[in-house]
Amino acid sequence: MTSTPSAHAVSQYATTTENLTARIALHAYGTNPQSWFSWLGERLPLAGDVLEVGAGTGKLWTHVDHVTRGVRLTLTDFSGAMCEQLRTVPEARVRQCDATDLPFGDAAFDTVIANHMLYHVDDPAAALREFARVLRPGGRLAVAVNGRDHLEELNAIGPAIGRPDLTLHATQNDFTAETGPAYLARYFTDVAVERYHGDLDVPSPDPVLTYLASLASEPLTPEQFTAARDHVQARIDTDGSFRVRKHTVLITASAGAAQTADHV
Repeated sequence: MTSTPSAHAVSQYATTTENLTARIALHAYGTNPQSWFSWLGERLPLAGDVLEVGAGTGKLWTHVDHVTRGVRLTLTDFSGAMCEQLRTVPEARVRQCDATDLPFGDAAFDTVIANHMLYHVDDPAAALREFARVLRPGGRLAVAVNGRDHLEELNAIGPAIGRPDLTLHATQNDFTAETGPAYLARYFTDVAVERYHGDLDVPSPDPVLTYLASLASEPLTPEQFTAARDHVQARIDTDGSFRVRKHTVLITASAGAAQTADHV
């Protein structure tokens, strides 16, 4: 098993977009009629110069029309494969870089977005200091993150079939919905939290098995695959679907007269 969040992210995302695409696809079974990306887009302060750090496949920008709004959009990711995909986003500037070492000058952006990425860095405080540096006074930060109980039913499958590596918590740092607001309050003001409500209601085992395969550094054995399918199918037979609880929040904050202490 890889030893750090960033090492795991490299193993999962550096050369392929397929793992992230498979995980996003599972959320098509959400119980909230408004998708996450649509909900998020309504809440983002999108004007002027906007930076999304760790933008992945750029899925957000298929739901948000930044061009019509006149947004000057910059997208970054550490992964070359992701950056190749990001270059298909209309009128977006793309840079391959680390979230803790952004290749931009001070006070370069009006908004910084970090959508489900801060738990992949080894030092989230270092990334937040970079976000504060590149934001203009009064600029806005928007961070999406999950709670410790997010996707608990999915995380339980791996250990149940003898694959404890197939859990998210083992590969992430301590930046969560519970700890995130305090992290942001060290460097920003006006910290606010809003929860996205909704779970997953999956009608068949196949989407869950595809999701599990996207987590695996080594393929499931035939026995493990059968055990996982049986585990999910048993829940579907009992409950009518495989229900997975979600816990996702959007944390927003303002740049400016924030606490500047570098201690963590």
